[in-house]
Amino acid sequence: MSERRPGQWPVDNPVELPEMDEQGAQHLALVAEQARFHVTLGAIRADLEAQPSEICRRAAARRWQQAITQLADELTGHLREAG
Repeated sequence: MSERRPGQWPVDNPVELPEMDEQGAQHLALVAEQARFHVTLGAIRADLEAQPSEICRRAAARRWQQAITQLADELTGHLREAG
C-alpha cells in the first residue's frame, strides 16, 4: 500500500511544459474569458431553473439584472475616480 496510484501527487518526475508564445497566451486569455462567461451564465441558468413558477423565475431574472447593473455602475464609478 506504500506505492502511489497513477496520477497521485507528489510526482517524482514532472513533465516539462514548453514556454508559451504570445499567440498561445492570447488564446489562453480568450478561452479563460469564454469559460468565465459560460460558468457565470450556467450559474444564473441554474438559479432560474430552480424557481418553482414563471412569476418566481421572472422575479429572479429581474434580481440578476439589477445586481449586474448595480455592479457595473459601481465598477464604472471606480474607473472614474481612478482616472
